Amino acid sequence: MELRQVEHFLAVARCGSFTGAAQEVHVVQSALSASIRKLEAELGTPLFERTTRRVALTEAGRTLMPLAHRIVADVVAARGEMAAVTGLTSGRVSIGTIQTLTVVDLPLKLGDFRGRYPGIRIHVRDGTVPDLAAAVASGELDLAFLAGDRPLADELFGFGQWSQQLVLLCHPGHRLERRRRVRLAELDDEPFLDFSGSGIQAMVARRFADAGLRQNRVCEATHMPLLVELVSAGLGVTIVPQPVAEKSGLPFARLEQPSFSRAIHLAGRGPTPTNPAARALLAHLLA
Repeated sequence: MELRQVEHFLAVARCGSFTGAAQEVHVVQSALSASIRKLEAELGTPLFERTTRRVALTEAGRTLMPLAHRIVADVVAARGEMAAVTGLTSGRVSIGTIQTLTVVDLPLKLGDFRGRYPGIRIHVRDGTVPDLAAAVASGELDLAFLAGDRPLADELFGFGQWSQQLVLLCHPGHRLERRRRVRLAELDDEPFLDFSGSGIQAMVARRFADAGLRQNRVCEATHMPLLVELVSAGLGVTIVPQPVAEKSGLPFARLEQPSFSRAIHLAGRGPTPTNPAARALLAHLLA
């Protein structure tokens, strides 16, 4: 088994097609297909179910996934260790982030880091908290900014923690536009826009359920800028981090009874990243 074959396998699993995977890893599709066939022959089992419409993992493929992530992570760590000997003149680090990260200016931090270590390649990925947490646990990501109102999973280690205030965002002309503080009970059956798939969505749903209130979901969006635009268009209200509300220029109010805040964690797999480039980035982010 070669590292290139493992990387090709992961690319096909991510993209769900040989065409998309070939474009991602910059090889012709025939070469990618041959690489996967060779890997399947070496392992003695098909890894993908191939139809005219889709490519899906077999049970063997699903079993290989976490092992493949660890193999790639171990190689990245080994390369990073070698780079450490030469003063981090080369290497790679991968970091995940939620869309609503407001407590750290990540682009600015990464720009400064790049200036200090121009030879290190930086991979940045945004996603939902469960996906990012799983990617850290499997070794696909070195670090990730995760959010929630619950403790980190046992397999993760928190390096830093910040508090993020969430507020009610509404449109001009809304009955609550002049309010600076709003009780959650006042949102019972109020037309509500959900930040679909996010930790905020799960947190808000729990708070409404715990209070015995009806959350009248009229619209969902998976991107925060679009969610804000939908509120501005008058579709309903939503709950967002306060810096997002301040930047939007729309009316917003603090939520009370209960108040809404959550922790932002910078997390990894253990107390010390094995990848020297990740250790350097961690120190830079916490400085």
